[in-house]
Amino acid sequence: MRNIDHFIGGAAYASGERTSDVFDPNNGVVQAQVRLGTAADLQKAMDNALKAQPAWAATNPQRRARVMFNFKALVEQNMDELAHLLSSEHGKVIADAKGDIQRGLEVIEFSCGIPHALKGEYTQGAGPGIDVFSMRQPLGVVAGITPFNFPGMIPMWMFGVAIACGNAFILKPSERDPSVPVRLAQLMQEAGLPDGILQVVNGDKEMVDAILDHEDIKAVSFVGSSDIAHYVYKRGVAAGKRVQAMGGAKNHGIVMPDADLDQVVNDLSGAAFGSAGERCMALPVVVPVGDKTANALREKLIPAIEKLRVGVSTDAEAHYGPVVNAAHKQKVENYIQMGVDEGAELVVDGRGFTLQGHEKGFFVGPTLFDHVKPTMQSYQEEIFGPVLQIVRADSFEEAVRLPSDHQYGNGVAIFTRNGHAAREFAARVNVGMVGINVPIPVPVAYHTFGGWKRSAYGDINQHGMEGVRFWTKTKTVTQRWPDGSVTGENAFVIPTMG
Repeated sequence: MRNIDHFIGGAAYASGERTSDVFDPNNGVVQAQVRLGTAADLQKAMDNALKAQPAWAATNPQRRARVMFNFKALVEQNMDELAHLLSSEHGKVIADAKGDIQRGLEVIEFSCGIPHALKGEYTQGAGPGIDVFSMRQPLGVVAGITPFNFPGMIPMWMFGVAIACGNAFILKPSERDPSVPVRLAQLMQEAGLPDGILQVVNGDKEMVDAILDHEDIKAVSFVGSSDIAHYVYKRGVAAGKRVQAMGGAKNHGIVMPDADLDQVVNDLSGAAFGSAGERCMALPVVVPVGDKTANALREKLIPAIEKLRVGVSTDAEAHYGPVVNAAHKQKVENYIQMGVDEGAELVVDGRGFTLQGHEKGFFVGPTLFDHVKPTMQSYQEEIFGPVLQIVRADSFEEAVRLPSDHQYGNGVAIFTRNGHAAREFAARVNVGMVGINVPIPVPVAYHTFGGWKRSAYGDINQHGMEGVRFWTKTKTVTQRWPDGSVTGENAFVIPTMG
C-alpha cells in the first residue's frame, strides 16, 4: 500500500507512528496511508524553515517572482497528473479537479507580480528636508492549514502569496487527500525554490495544535468548518499570532420574479450540486420571491435535477462524483432525514443512490427540498453535500433579510434583470461576497476572498492585496539628511572593489 510522507527540507520524510486511511471515494477502498506527524516533526520542519528564510527574504522580489513563473509552468505541464491524483482521493470529477488547480494557479499568477505588489509609499518633503517612505517585509515563518474540499486551490491561495512575499511556509493539508499538496511542494522545489521554504507536515489535531502553539510561527491561515475556525483563531491569537480563519457557509440565491428561470436552473445545477456540494461557495439555498416564482422554478428544477449524472470521478460525462468518505456521506444523509423530520417537503431524495460496480462508493444523489423554514436546523447549519433547499420569500425585503440574518455570511447571489433591485441588494445584504446573476461569486485572484459573521474570523482576507498585507508587516522610515558633510576620522567611505 502507498505511504504518504511529509515533505521536509526538500525531501520526503517518513516519520510518525500513527497513520490515517486515505480512501478512493469511488469504491470505498483504502488506497494509501498518510503519516500523522507530531510536534517533533513540526520542529524538524521549523529548523529547516528558520535556517532558509533569511536568505529567501533577502532575495529580490523579481527573482522570487521567477520561481513563481517556473512553478506555474510546471503545474500546467503536470495538470493531468495532478487532476487525476486529486480526483482519486477527493472524488470530484476530473473537470472539477482541473478547475480546482486552475483557480489556485490564478493566485500564483498574481504572485508573479509581487515586485509591484510589494512597493511601498513615498512622500518627499513631509517636513523641512524630511522624506517618509514605507516598505513591506516578510513575517518570517508562517503556516497554512487547509481543508479536504480544495486540496489544490486553497494551498496555492496561501503559499503562493506568502512565499512570494519572502516568507517560509509550512503547510498542513487535510489528512483525507494529502497527495496533491505534497506534489505541489515537490514542483515548487523543481521550480527553483530553496529547500525549507515550502514544507508539508501531515497530521490531525495534534499537528494543528503544535502549529498554533509554536512561538516561531508568526501567522496562520486556516480554511475549514466554523467551529474549528473559531478554535484556530482563538488559540492562534492567544499565542500571539496573526490569524485568518475561514469557516463554513450557507449561501443563498435570491430569484426575483423577473429572472431568467432557465438560466437560474442551469446555474443552480452546477452551483448547488457541482463537486457534490462540497464547496464553501456552493449555493445550497434558493430563495424565490413570491409563490408564482417559486412554483415555476420548482417545475423547471425537478427535471433538471433528474437529468444530473452522478458517476465515478473519471467519468467525463458525470456532473459530479462521490463525497469524500463514508462518514461524510452519512452526515449528509442524516441532514436529509433531519429536513424530513422537521417538516420540509422532500421533492427529490438522493439517499440510497448506488452505482453499478461501485456499490461501496460514497455516492449521494441530488436532493431537493421545498417549503424549508428559517427556523429549521437543516437550514441553519451547513450540510456540505448535494442538497438544495427552497426557502420561499414573500417579498424583496424578506429575501434580503434571510441571508443577512443567517449565522453564516460567506457568499450570496441575486438573479434579476432589474438593475435597481440588484444595486439595492448588493448594498444592503449582510454578506461578504455578492454575485449579481453570478451563482458562485468567488472573486478573481487580484481581488480578495472572505466572508462575514461565522464564515470568517480575523480582519484580513485571502489573496489579492489583502493577502499581501496579511503575509507582510509594514515598516515606515522617516529620514532627514543634514547639510554639509562629515570629514575626518568619522567620515563614512563607500567601499570600492579592489
